[in-house]
Amino acid sequence: MASTTPQQPSLARPAPAAGGALAPAAERAAHDLLHLDLPRRWAHVQRVAANAVELLEDLPLEAAGVDLAVAAAWVHDIGYSPTLAVTGFHPLDGATWLTTHGWPSALTGLVAHHSLARLEAGHRGHTTALAAHPDSPGLIRDVLWVADATSGPGGQRVTIEERLADVVARYGPEDLVSRCMHAVAGAARTAEVRLRAARDPLKGGVM
Repeated sequence: MASTTPQQPSLARPAPAAGGALAPAAERAAHDLLHLDLPRRWAHVQRVAANAVELLEDLPLEAAGVDLAVAAAWVHDIGYSPTLAVTGFHPLDGATWLTTHGWPSALTGLVAHHSLARLEAGHRGHTTALAAHPDSPGLIRDVLWVADATSGPGGQRVTIEERLADVVARYGPEDLVSRCMHAVAGAARTAEVRLRAARDPLKGGVM
């Protein structure tokens, strides 16, 4: 008699072929890794991706850059998946999994360093491992950081200030995550200014 046990989706999720679109494959990978075990995290990720798409409007980026930014939004938090957890530091665990499965270094670097991850990495002893992934400042990174900082834990749209307040309330003001989040919020505000400037250099802030 045939088994009726539902099959779990494959989590191998190799990278698309060279030149192929990253974002659709990244969405599938994030869905498979998060939606069953971590539904609230999956809701957050969906909001980050939606925010990224909105933030990318009118930015001077080629199609490949837009694709990379959206892909990064989808997979930035896959390191929370219990399937991938090795160090317990989700930016590093997510980036390591992507690297192992052949995803491009531009993407793994965005995941590894998203939202000023180097600060927390320094306190947790992961600085050297994180440095193995390239950090690439620029509009794509700014989009990811702002999209993440304006997405609530349950998928709601929030301001940067609301996101900061939520993190501090959940973790406590003295927790390392809360202390780092103050710097993350500041970095996200600065990234917002750069995005505005990129859309309209005559009216924007600092480039």
